[in-house]
Amino acid sequence: MEKNQELALTQIRKSVEKLGSSTEGYGDPTLMRFLIARSMDPDKAAKMFVQWLNWRAAMMPDGFISESEVQDELQARKIYLQGLSKDKYPVMIVKASKHFPSKDHVQFKKFVIHLLDKTIASSFKGMEIGNEKLIGILDLQHIAYKNIDARGLITGFQFLQAYYPERLAKCFILHMPRFFVSVWRMVSRFLEKATLEKIVIVTTEEERRDFIKEVGEEVLPEDYGGQAKVVALQDVVLAPLEG
Repeated sequence: MEKNQELALTQIRKSVEKLGSSTEGYGDPTLMRFLIARSMDPDKAAKMFVQWLNWRAAMMPDGFISESEVQDELQARKIYLQGLSKDKYPVMIVKASKHFPSKDHVQFKKFVIHLLDKTIASSFKGMEIGNEKLIGILDLQHIAYKNIDARGLITGFQFLQAYYPERLAKCFILHMPRFFVSVWRMVSRFLEKATLEKIVIVTTEEERRDFIKEVGEEVLPEDYGGQAKVVALQDVVLAPLEG
């Protein structure tokens, strides 16, 4: 590890303590994500880390969101968890045509946490390292106006930005219809530059080939040019965590 990184890690731990919190139980890879998200500024990263700790404590007092808390969202079977990409990132697919704007916004937020936590947890066996990333695929094929949920999209991306820093490796958007372009333009105003740089709207044949190559045919469903069957989020059973 470079000297400036070691110094920044030491400083963020001190800054977190000054804010009345603690980094105990969190390793360097986790703290490094917050530092990178805040341009290696230890004070800003510490503030973000403490906000994340407080948010987790408020949203999930038990430390996780159980399936029973998000049953309404799970019933749609709109999220698929496909295994690991070529770079060993878990691949999560959102089938937008099966989604409808939620009337229960608290449950929807819990659902976003549930699916992100489970996706990340599917990338490791044993103990979490802290630097795990994910690949998201947003499939807009066959969506109608009734499926459009700008608020839900913004919530998902804002959670990634504020509470899952440096977790997103790449997000591919497939089959974007013309009427959705204005919706995406509005949603993208809420996204940070670093997030936008990780999003690829797949339109050309070359982009489609690159998408298949990066994700891997072994985990991509047949509808996307791969060889796998779709696996709903709730059908994926994770190994119990260690430690």
